[in-house]
Amino acid sequence: MISNAYFRLQRQGFAAVILSFCLLSVSAAKAAELVMFESEGCDWCEAWDEDIGVAYDKTSEAKIVPLRRVDLDDDRPADLSHLEGLMYTPTFVVMKDGLEVGRIIGYPGEDFFWQLLNEIIEKI
Repeated sequence: MISNAYFRLQRQGFAAVILSFCLLSVSAAKAAELVMFESEGCDWCEAWDEDIGVAYDKTSEAKIVPLRRVDLDDDRPADLSHLEGLMYTPTFVVMKDGLEVGRIIGYPGEDFFWQLLNEIIEKI
């Protein structure tokens, strides 16, 4: 006869597997991101905010590369310290698993931005 303890251990093992799968799914979903390097008083950053930023979180692109904002004048976060050539704002860098996939320097207008972003996303 199998004891209740056996069933409890089996249930706990199953729960651990489910939890591990969920954690892996969450980390995979966060593996890619769109990092916007911006600076205070940047007119092109403000134009991007007005044209795209207000709705970016609701787009299909945001589901693939969620937006992360970094002020170019502040200390760079450790996970982005290896990036070079960041001089202009806005600069958009698509990152996946800590590596740069592509970059958009400046804000070329709404139509060009989406086209360039989607070309980079295709590389993921």
